[in-house]
Amino acid sequence: MTKPQTWSDRFESALHPAIARFNASIGFDIELIEYDLTGSIAHAKMLAHTGIIASNEAESIVAGLEQIRSEYRKGEFNPGIDAEDVHFAVERRLTELIGAAGKKLHTARSRNDQVGTDIRLYLRDQIRQIQGRIREFQQVLVNLAEKHLETPIPGYTHLQRAQPVSLAHHLLAYFQMCDRDWQRLDDVYKRTNISPLGCGALAGTTFPIDRHYSADLLDFADVYGNSLDGVSDRDFAIEFLAAASIIMVHLTRLSEELILWSSEEFRFITLKDSCATGSSIMPQKKNPDVPELIRGKSGRVFGHLQGLLTIMKGLPLAYNKDLQEDKEGLFDTVKTIQGCLEAMTVLLSEGIEFQQTRLAAAVAEDFSNATDVADYLAAKGVPFREAYNLVGKVVKTSLAAGKLLKDLTLDEWQQLHPKFEQDIYDAIAPTQVISARNSYGGTGFEQVRQALSQAKAILADR
Repeated sequence: MTKPQTWSDRFESALHPAIARFNASIGFDIELIEYDLTGSIAHAKMLAHTGIIASNEAESIVAGLEQIRSEYRKGEFNPGIDAEDVHFAVERRLTELIGAAGKKLHTARSRNDQVGTDIRLYLRDQIRQIQGRIREFQQVLVNLAEKHLETPIPGYTHLQRAQPVSLAHHLLAYFQMCDRDWQRLDDVYKRTNISPLGCGALAGTTFPIDRHYSADLLDFADVYGNSLDGVSDRDFAIEFLAAASIIMVHLTRLSEELILWSSEEFRFITLKDSCATGSSIMPQKKNPDVPELIRGKSGRVFGHLQGLLTIMKGLPLAYNKDLQEDKEGLFDTVKTIQGCLEAMTVLLSEGIEFQQTRLAAAVAEDFSNATDVADYLAAKGVPFREAYNLVGKVVKTSLAAGKLLKDLTLDEWQQLHPKFEQDIYDAIAPTQVISARNSYGGTGFEQVRQALSQAKAILADR
């Protein structure tokens, strides 16, 4: 029977089984195994490079670690709770494979700087993958925008009809949001890409290590200049969770619009069968589950950000066991963000169809061209505030009469103000209302064409 493990001869007995279960992180930090192996290989090579261990010992360690990688990928390496965490599991298996040389791997290293290195290697990869997902989503937005450059859609403020806009302009607003998301992640990457390896438990090490050498092997851009900070810093993880939360904010805003647009009240889009579900009791229904799930999953990501902030609040330097709790929320956020971006990309590219006839009718059945009447008078020399008040009265009387502005006769217009002429009808036509807003960044079709070109250039550059 195997003797229960103790930490060292300082301890006379092993952990109580309940405490061992409570203390263990192998159930979730196994996610880091590939990164733990990569970091350990770099550490072993550094130990040989500095003469701390012999070259043949390092070669044996590297070969053993690669064998563990192979075993894990084949599903043959499945450490249990007795391993406590991924770091000990790897070290124990390495010693089984190569003998005493495996016990030298942990020279000049603590699990504190080891786990910090693993998390950064993991998050570096995930950031780049998420950025790729964002680019795929942006490409779909560009494709849709190009298709619907001259498709009108009601624009809203306060969820009230405001002014008609180009559907492409509306979609490209989300392109811009996503581009800021991409840039934020790129900025987080810079502060993630710093190596804590060699900081030790908290104070560095007495061995003549070369931290820059191991950092170069792992493609880190820099190393932490303070060992206390290196093992205890989780700012980069907080920043990532904050950036992820903003991504979810943007996805939920679009989700809410898609949910509204697919409703019978709006009917701006139709959900295709491949991206919608039905009701278990009402056979006529088609439910927007994808955007609803994205909207709901935002709470998980927001919660993980708040959770890590709470973990870090008030922690004294340097490492504390509290930091074991930094991983599950981080892992879940990565998976949630990637899943939501993929689902939204599929939904927009394959799962919806814009109802152009309905959209054209929608922009012609309201008073969203009222501002253009005021602008029309202002362009003819009438002070804007005077024109604004006049149009307000026109809208009031038109509503009372059950008319839209387009239904007023020229005689009725001229009774309101002598400056009105036949061209008022062209000025308030929805297509002209959109086209006329040709200021930089506006919804005018020429501006949207330029915005599309800029969006394509961004995608081509990255």
